[in-house]
Amino acid sequence: MALKERAAALSNGLLRKRGVEIDQSREYPWDVVEALKAERFMGMTIPKEYGGQGRSFLDTALVIEEMARSCTVSARIVVEANMGAISTVMAYGTDAQRRRAADLVLAGDKPAICITEPEAGSDASGMKTRADKRGNRYVLNGRKHWITGAGVSRLHLIFARVFDEGGEELGVGGFLAVRGEVEGLRMSKRETTMGLCGMPEGELIFEDLEITPEMVLLPPSGFKRGFADLINAYNSQRVGAGTVAMGIAAGALEHAVEWVRTREQFGRPIGEFQGLQWMLADMQTQLTASRLMLHAAASSRGPGSAFPDPMLAAQAKIFASEAAIKIVNDALQMFGARGYSRDFPLERMARDVRMFTIGGGTAQVLRTLVASKVLGWKLPQTRDGYTILENQLDRDLGSKP
Repeated sequence: MALKERAAALSNGLLRKRGVEIDQSREYPWDVVEALKAERFMGMTIPKEYGGQGRSFLDTALVIEEMARSCTVSARIVVEANMGAISTVMAYGTDAQRRRAADLVLAGDKPAICITEPEAGSDASGMKTRADKRGNRYVLNGRKHWITGAGVSRLHLIFARVFDEGGEELGVGGFLAVRGEVEGLRMSKRETTMGLCGMPEGELIFEDLEITPEMVLLPPSGFKRGFADLINAYNSQRVGAGTVAMGIAAGALEHAVEWVRTREQFGRPIGEFQGLQWMLADMQTQLTASRLMLHAAASSRGPGSAFPDPMLAAQAKIFASEAAIKIVNDALQMFGARGYSRDFPLERMARDVRMFTIGGGTAQVLRTLVASKVLGWKLPQTRDGYTILENQLDRDLGSKP
């Protein structure tokens, strides 16, 4: 429990104050990054041979929850510094790629996964960014938006459609680019978000961005079916996102409990009213269920994968993110008009928590994923969609280039 206790101390100290300031300034908290580095919360999951601690996703979840109780942006940094892009590089990268990525994260970088595009959100397979092979290099052109950490992240894991020199499409690949070390990667704008205000979300433009062979992240399945391997990164990312939501809810519940114990109306603490007691009971039950689901997902492994089981991760994120919105809203309600004021933390929590049924896979798309696993079918969402058994789909794909 020493890990959780250290995280709680940082959360209850520096982050309790900085959470408010970060929200108001909308500035990325480099001082918090230094504090996270000092506590060795950056790159916890990086193997020891690359300078990390070799900790599990469950260990990371324990830290994330504590961070999110006080500062959502700080919790998001911990997610990105231990899951998602960095875990993908550690799973599929070469020794040199792993060392480079580890050095960046341990120095304080929050890597960015670059998948989402203006016309390819939930339909990630519809991306238009392309990587054209020219000699021994790949040249990337296109744009991504809603990229978390745009403008502050150095390491970028970019997903793009790959074409050979004859113009034939080979599949989807992952390409590593370090901001400041390449030309052709720039941020065009930053989104103005309702919450998570200190974490930039922006649009990235790739203009003849050259990727050398040593920066091509090639999973075991290669380009042809490598997208399925690379997208596994989102299984850890979903556990992280769900844990942030759950941590916000845990913080909101703590504020609510303290409030109803001390706030008096009609001559007694409002916590004595059964209506509020039942609300608190439901909030605690939802929180406990969320934590159990997330910890189970964090501890799981998908078939032949280094990442959490996709169905457990999807279910945990759906349940935890939706429960968190309900818990935070109920906590705000208990504060009455004070909860609606920016002088109290519930207003910020309500804005922050709203992101987590959207980012990293919407609750609706994840329900489709869960349903596909329940049925044992692929469930395409295209206009000419169809339902087909997975093994039949695999046979069909196996006959295509």
